[in-house]
Amino acid sequence: MKSQFTRTILQWNRTQNNREMPWKGEKNPYHIWLSEIILQQTRVEQGRAYYNRFIKKYPTVFKLAAAPEQEVFKLWEGLGYYNRCRNLLYTAREIVQRYNGIFPDQYEEIIQLKGVGPYTAAAIASFAYNLPYAVVDGNVFRVLSRFHGVDTAIDSTAGKQLFTALAAKMLDKKFPGEYNQAIMDFGATVCKPMVPSCSHCPLQNNCAAYQTGMVNRLPVKEKILTRKTRHFTYFIFEYEGKTFTRQRTGKDIWQGLFEFYLAETEKSQKWTVTSVTAWLEEQLGPQSLKILAISSPESQQLTHQQINGCFIRVSLKKMPALLSSGNWVTPKGLSALAFPKLITKYLSEKYKP
Repeated sequence: MKSQFTRTILQWNRTQNNREMPWKGEKNPYHIWLSEIILQQTRVEQGRAYYNRFIKKYPTVFKLAAAPEQEVFKLWEGLGYYNRCRNLLYTAREIVQRYNGIFPDQYEEIIQLKGVGPYTAAAIASFAYNLPYAVVDGNVFRVLSRFHGVDTAIDSTAGKQLFTALAAKMLDKKFPGEYNQAIMDFGATVCKPMVPSCSHCPLQNNCAAYQTGMVNRLPVKEKILTRKTRHFTYFIFEYEGKTFTRQRTGKDIWQGLFEFYLAETEKSQKWTVTSVTAWLEEQLGPQSLKILAISSPESQQLTHQQINGCFIRVSLKKMPALLSSGNWVTPKGLSALAFPKLITKYLSEKYKP
């Protein structure tokens, strides 16, 4: 069954696959690595523009390794999962310092790089060096689960082991890079999550899920995603032409990004000028201030959290002691900082200093 399945996937790739992506067919390991890190938890349509911008700004790993952290974060802004960006910089610098800018060409070394897991290591090894390592992403899980009729949960330990072994078994050892790209493209364009193109599928006659009416029930997941809701109120303090900002630290979301003065509450707050003034007096002491604007609610959906936010602009007549050691920036300085998407959206649509 392997040879027939594999031959069919490769034949489809060579005669029918017209999926275009800027990194497709790329042999430069730096470009491949960059595209794979960007595409983690990111749709191809969104990742395409970021990939092009990164390649233009940092055409070599030396350029990326030498870039200031905040400059890279700013270019990454909007992609989310900022730990990927931190790992990107760390690994770029490691490749320059440890490998003299030459990407390692062995799977065992590639997978040791920070931020590189089995999927990314297999992609780099097979695409750049034609090494026989199978990629296993969501598309591959789906194609293999449906074709073989496997109902073991893909997010279980047993499922991950089973599908990793199955993917390696199906891999074309002579053309691993081409095959890996082909099966991922096949999952993205033919064996799609919703409304798969079964009537035009070249694997139809041997597909267990198609023959048994299980297409829309496979693959199986055992974990149900639970999300929590958080309520953020951002106070945009303005004083003598500058705005207060702070950098997020710790292990919470958006680590390393900038934000305004934050108050997080257990429930959503309905702010009025009176309630804002009273709250600020408790926080800052009696102040000469003016409430310039209170925004309507904004929200951002993360994988495990929904963030509901409100923005309140406050003009200060004097510097409060609580804010005196903060990071006060000009409007130009504000535009250079990397913010979470929730704040970026507000700044671009509603904030006029």
